[in-house]
Amino acid sequence: MSNIDLRRMTRRFVMGESKDNYNVFTYIQALQETLKNFRPKSKTESRRLNIARDQLKEIKRHTRKLQNEVELLQEKLVLLEEQVGIIDE
Repeated sequence: MSNIDLRRMTRRFVMGESKDNYNVFTYIQALQETLKNFRPKSKTESRRLNIARDQLKEIKRHTRKLQNEVELLQEKLVLLEEQVGIIDE
């Protein structure tokens, strides 16, 4: 597992200094790491933390679905552009 410097990443993002192209999965991973490091002090905090983890899992699942759909649509777009190019010739 890689070691992500969350403070540095956040500072660079806020300051607009980021030269790296982080994708949504990078942010999801950072949130997972942050939630993993929380230590609840009560049952209420523990329940809230579990809910946040479950919600993040759902976000990750939906994001994967959207990413797959985007890739499929990009492939279809390329095919359509090729067909239009053939028709124009």
